[in-house]
Amino acid sequence: MPTIHRVHNFAAGPAVLPLPVLEEIQRDLIALPGVGMSILEISHRSKAFESILAQAEADVRALGQIPPQYRVLFLQGGASMQFSMVPMNLLGPGATADYIDTGSWSEKAIKEARKVGAVQVAASTKADHYTRVPAQTELTLSPGAAYVHLTSNNTIEGTQYQRLPDVGETPLVNDTSSDMFSRPIDVARHAVIYAGAQKNMGPAGLTIVIVREDMLERSRGRQATLPTMLSYAVHAENQSLYNTPPVFSVYALGLVMKWLLNQGGLGAIAAINERKAAKLYAEIDRTAFYRGTAEKSSRSLMNVTFRLPTEELERLFVKESTAAGLDGLKGHRSVGGMRASIYNAFPEEGIDALVAFMRDFEQKRG
Repeated sequence: MPTIHRVHNFAAGPAVLPLPVLEEIQRDLIALPGVGMSILEISHRSKAFESILAQAEADVRALGQIPPQYRVLFLQGGASMQFSMVPMNLLGPGATADYIDTGSWSEKAIKEARKVGAVQVAASTKADHYTRVPAQTELTLSPGAAYVHLTSNNTIEGTQYQRLPDVGETPLVNDTSSDMFSRPIDVARHAVIYAGAQKNMGPAGLTIVIVREDMLERSRGRQATLPTMLSYAVHAENQSLYNTPPVFSVYALGLVMKWLLNQGGLGAIAAINERKAAKLYAEIDRTAFYRGTAEKSSRSLMNVTFRLPTEELERLFVKESTAAGLDGLKGHRSVGGMRASIYNAFPEEGIDALVAFMRDFEQKRG
């Protein structure tokens, strides 16, 4: 068999997967052991898939230390579907939801929620070009709000909450799509946690929703007008099998959960992520040639954003880094610049390779 060449994938998502997971998928793709058919072929009603789904949920629960009063749902539609599902299930008539605006994805969530009900922006850093997340003192929360929604990590702007804001007794809803299971998470402080899988948990096509039982009661109370496929309660009552789920994505996520558990869990992976990010930020801060775009107190461990002195140099940086096997470093089209997405499965040697390239590029072009 010829040697397979893999570049370093800095893409924001779908993103790099652990190599041992890819190798296990490759081994078992034609026929799952003991099943005799591919994961791409088996029925979602089969005992084989029911076992895969149950084990994936058990490992999600173990990894996140999820309390028993929370349900884990395996849904489709990406995190963007949750921008609508959250208010449709949780924002009743006459109620107001508070949203913390920290970037492009928060803006999209606010736009969709306003189609459902009343929304109050509790804080926004748009005036600062989303270079930071709001401080606790900047929050203005509505009395009796239905919930407070935030985005824990902002892929485009490269910012991340280092600690959750205090929202009192108001239910907290958290879009953790780009940093889910990259560090320990206090599930008990949340009412709902949701995340698209394609950053840290598996391939695209699957969304995890962790929802507290009292939020399911709200969902049940809206059954008369809520489309069936958009009801948290329906998916919970049917163990995420109301319709055909993304079978392959669930299977792959289960493998990633086992890989994370074998790494030592969330505390261990957080230490690795901190070390990887520190190396890259140290290189950015070492010289004026590179400039980090996020304020240091809000820097993301997942998406490292930076600029070069000119856009011409940035275009050259992308071209030459891609040729050097460092793929996906071009920043989001809405903000430009560079973005290195270094999720859980991104190897540390890829960070070392990027730092070496940055030093060489500066010596030649600086």
